[in-house]
Amino acid sequence: MEKNQKSILIILGHPNLNSYCAQLAETYAEAAKSSGFDTHLLKLKELDFDYNLNFGYDKTIKQELEPDILRSQSLIQKADHLVFVYPSWWASMPAILKAWIDRVFLPGFAFSYQKHSPFPKQLLKGKTARIIITMDAPTWYYKWINRAPGVRLLKHGTLEFCGVKNIKVTYLDQIRFKKQKQLQIWINSVKQLAFEGK
Repeated sequence: MEKNQKSILIILGHPNLNSYCAQLAETYAEAAKSSGFDTHLLKLKELDFDYNLNFGYDKTIKQELEPDILRSQSLIQKADHLVFVYPSWWASMPAILKAWIDRVFLPGFAFSYQKHSPFPKQLLKGKTARIIITMDAPTWYYKWINRAPGVRLLKHGTLEFCGVKNIKVTYLDQIRFKKQKQLQIWINSVKQLAFEGK
């Protein structure tokens, strides 16, 4: 990687590798790479790891970190910009994405506890992120009726907690009603974001 070359990690959180989300993630990865960014695409469905954080954060019992978890952590460490692509299911994220976050964003890697303080030491400072989320509901319904629980969880409860800043969200709504023309317009919009490394 050239000095000062921006590194981008795209995380596909949809378990169906033939989904529209997969198409969005692959489009972003290809466009970012063509723009000269150091680009990596993680398709969580292809990773081999235990979905359960079996012992929580109990320091006395260590859960083995599988090669794909260690690789995920390495890619996050090297990345300047993280891009999450996933569908909203029950106003949240697919189980595979939540499981990956549980197993990867561990104390000592993403954050560390500080004695006598509720605030963590943030170990992912300097990184930015974009969340690209698809849904059947209108965006206004997700934001104002559901109160955007999935995005709030990822943006505030995870990424900002660990020091990631400047987190932008792209909402692609009412997917089941959209015709191919609109879906292609969104593909082109995501491609433009990738060209700019945003």
